[in-house]
Parts: sequence; C-alpha cells; structure tokens
Amino acid sequence: MWRTRRQGLRNPFSDAAPRPTSDIDVSVPTHFRCPISLDLMKDPVTLSTGITYDRQSIETWLDSGSTPTCPVTNLPLDNLDLIPNHTTRRMIQDWCVKNRSLGIERIPTPRVPVTGTDASELLARASQAAARGDRERCRDLAEKVRALAKESERNRRCFVARGAGPSLARAFAACADEAVLSALALMLPLDESARAEIKNPSSMERLAWVSRHGDLSGRLNAVRVIKDVVSSDKASAASAAGIEGLAEALVEIIREPISPQTTKASLITVFFLAASNEAAALKFVRLGVVGAVLEALGEAERGVCEKSLAVLDGLAETEAGRRAFYEHELAVPALVKKMLRVSDAATEYAVSTLWKLCKGKREEEKYMVGALQVGCGETTKERASELLKMLNAYRGREECIDSMDFKYLKRPF
Repeated sequence: MWRTRRQGLRNPFSDAAPRPTSDIDVSVPTHFRCPISLDLMKDPVTLSTGITYDRQSIETWLDSGSTPTCPVTNLPLDNLDLIPNHTTRRMIQDWCVKNRSLGIERIPTPRVPVTGTDASELLARASQAAARGDRERCRDLAEKVRALAKESERNRRCFVARGAGPSLARAFAACADEAVLSALALMLPLDESARAEIKNPSSMERLAWVSRHGDLSGRLNAVRVIKDVVSSDKASAASAAGIEGLAEALVEIIREPISPQTTKASLITVFFLAASNEAAALKFVRLGVVGAVLEALGEAERGVCEKSLAVLDGLAETEAGRRAFYEHELAVPALVKKMLRVSDAATEYAVSTLWKLCKGKREEEKYMVGALQVGCGETTKERASELLKMLNAYRGREECIDSMDFKYLKRPF
C-alpha cells in the first residue's frame, strides 16, 4: 500500500481545497498505481505481456525507445496494441467514490483513442464529400476530425500519420470551408504533399480571402497555414507573393492586431514574402507596412518584437523601405528603444537596421542625428551628434573592437 498523510494539506489526487481535519491516511492500492509513474492510473491499458499501465505513461515509454519492450518484464512486444482495462478502471473509480469524504475525486471515464482505421475512414469520407460538392457533409466530417484531434496529441498524430494534411488540403480546395481549415490548421506543420495541395493559386486565394474577411479564428488559421507554406521554400513564397489581397490582409492584421499569435504569424509571412523578391517588398512598403510594424513594436511581447525587427531589417535592404523609415519621425527612436532590452536576436536586428539606414549617404546621417535627439536633454543631444561625427571618421576603415565585450556590435560602422 502507498499511504499519504493529510495534515491540512491538499490531497495529491484532488483539486479541492484541503479539509480542516486532523491526520488522515489515504491508502492507495498498489495495483491502482502505474508501474512507470507510480501515480493513480486514470486510463489503465494492458500490453500483450499482460501488464497494466496508465496510457499516457506507457505511450511516452514506447515513443522513447527504439525497440519496444514491456517496462516491467523487459520482454519485447509482439504488437503495440494498448487494450483498455475496463475492469481495473471501474475498480479505481469505485475506490475514488468510496474515499470521496477524504477529498479523493472520481477519475473520469476516458475517451477511446482514435485508431488508424477510424482515422483513415473518417478522412476518406471527408474527401469523398468534398469531391462530390457536398459542402455540409464535408464540414460535419471536418468538425469531427478537429474534435478528435483536439482530444489528445496521440489522436492528432494518428490523423497526421494517416494523411490528414493532404486530405484536408484537398477538401479545402474543393469547398473552402472554415471548418475544414480549422481541422487543417491542427495538422501543422504540413508535409510536402499537403503543401503541394494547398499552395495552388485557387487555395491560396481562398486563404487570403479568409485571412481578411473570416471570423477571428478563421483569420488566425488562414495566416498560420499561409505561413507554413511560404516559409517552406523561396519558390513557394515568390508564388504566394502575387496572390491578390494577401499583402493587404497581412498589413491589416499587423495594424489592427487580433492576438499575439496571429500577429507573429503575419509578421513571419511578411518576412518571407518580402524576401522572395523586390516587387513584393515594394508592395508591402506602399501598403504602409513599415509604419504598421513600428507601431506594433510599442509594448509588444518578446516574440512580436523579434519578428517585427526582423521584418524591418529586411525592408531596410530596399531603397523604398529606407525612404519609408526616413519619413517616419520616430522610426529610429523606436529601434534604439528596443536595443539591449529584448533579446540578443532583437538587438542584432535593430543594430543591423540602423546600420543600413546610416550607411552611404550624408543626408541619412543627418536624419539619424535628428532622430536620436528626440526626447533627449541638451547634453545627450550634443553627445549623440559628437558620437556620430566620431564614428564617421572610422566608416569603412575599422571593424568593431574585438578585444572588448561589445558582443552586440557585429558589423562595421
């Protein structure tokens, strides 16, 4: 027996508040505990060796080993079937009810995991419904896939292994339903087969439309799927850059955020699209993305800051992008504010962007002097001007000093 003593403390199996009682012993029968975790089993399953484990523990064990064996007997397994042990589970539930007065909560009856056969049949029916244009049936089946995949990571992996990515991508191409898109987003990252299905122009146009006009969850899912496609290779990004309405949707999301997750996905997508060709970068600049991203910096969380600075660094490569910086009076102060305050990656992007804005043109150097003086005292303004003049003397002649700990300065002045 495993005994736990309660002295006004929370019972390890209960979220309920501790009862104001004296010493109480709770004895948990040994055969109710998982041999791996030694915790009370919530979903007991039996291997082919006859030993019962908690499902989560034994699945973790089997996933971690190259040769599947039974942890207790160390015998190789003839098969990996996990048979639900309903008898033990009911006994544990009865024991929990019997000890409810001691703060033990009854374990819920676990849902039966999806089998490979079930997953394949469900996906096949969804594909057939999409092929014959039965949008309502396709939506219903996609919602079932989504619900089952959200129940557990095991279910999600089961669907992925059975080709959920390509199947749902084809279904979305056929019926363009947000329920199908929601199920598809759960299968990220997509494999090459699924990406090949989703990156055709008609599907990408539908994704662009949803990212601009769908509901909040639909817009998030659309941007996440687009991000997965465009970040896979440069050719995919270049192809997606020409999709009508996509750039406008991304800039709108950055300018009017839905959630940090959506903003980060949009910024990553903008980064890859703008890097794919100069025409795409110019389009984003014309849509005002530089100002939108600078405003997104503000008090944004670390992830948003890093991705915002990466986008700005990329846009600063182009003449049009730099001109947009010069026209934004608080651009450089915003960049300087984030230096050394977010992360090493953010610092590198900020310094790189400032370096690109400074190099090569006298009028740009004057711009930097004025921008760095915003909101500073007179002494600081004078020192900023003097510092830039001193740095100008070394332009193109010296690298940053390696003998000192200037780890954030990695480029020539």
